[in-house]
Amino acid sequence: MATTHRWDDLQAFLAVARAGRLTEAARGMGVEHTTLSRRITRLETALGAKLFDRRPTGYDLSAEGERLLPRAEEIERAALGIWLDRFDPVVGLTGSVRIGAPEAFGTFCLAERLGELSELHPGLSIELVATPRAFSLSKREADLAIGLTRPATGRLHARKLGDYELGLYGAPAYVARHGRPESHADLNRHRFIGYIDDLVFSPELDYFATALPGLQPVIRISNVITQMAAARTGAGLCILPCFMADKCPDLVRLLPQSVRITRTYWLLTHADMAHLARIKTASEFIASVVRVARSAFLPSSP
Repeated sequence: MATTHRWDDLQAFLAVARAGRLTEAARGMGVEHTTLSRRITRLETALGAKLFDRRPTGYDLSAEGERLLPRAEEIERAALGIWLDRFDPVVGLTGSVRIGAPEAFGTFCLAERLGELSELHPGLSIELVATPRAFSLSKREADLAIGLTRPATGRLHARKLGDYELGLYGAPAYVARHGRPESHADLNRHRFIGYIDDLVFSPELDYFATALPGLQPVIRISNVITQMAAARTGAGLCILPCFMADKCPDLVRLLPQSVRITRTYWLLTHADMAHLARIKTASEFIASVVRVARSAFLPSSP
């Protein structure tokens, strides 16, 4: 007997994949969680594959689920297009986009612009995860990720967003107490704030090895926003992204000609997701945010 393929089973799969929890997905769909569970089980039986790893913390996509996700989203987009896309492409852009970003970029660059993206595409659900970590796109920890290096392996699309500059900053009160450094030699008598070595998620964040060789932080903090907060109180000097620190009137830049570090932001998408309309739209929006902020990202450029 032929197997009946049901669209509502795929809808259930997409809802749970996006929410990560059965109860939350059921609430979003307006059904009982037991109904949603039956649909997931029915789809797994029909496909002969386990789509989720059930854990106490929620539902994680299995390898089979990862392979099904982009195909299910294509079916969803085609179905929505029947009554939406042909009439209003903006209204037709639906679904969720999860963006993983370093906390400085996510907080001081992207967060303040997300309202514009939401107004342009009201049917789009936007999730921003701004935290100091690397994101696994294959495990769907994010749909888009901003990284500090271009991946050498994996089925990923990498797009250079742009370079950004970092400098050495301190609070005026700290400078008044300890003096303004006029050269690298003067830095030996100053206190520094930096990362905790074993919590650094990218070698690109090891600034002291390249910009301040021979010096080490005496105060170590796991993320750059909290580092900046400590620097603002006068706890020590800190290497910070200029687009972030230059917004703080209670920080001054020190040795701007000799302590200048340049790093690069990359926009990463999984090859299976890069062609989706919602991913393309979010990617172009993020790229436009960086283009507009170029003078803040590279304040020393002509």
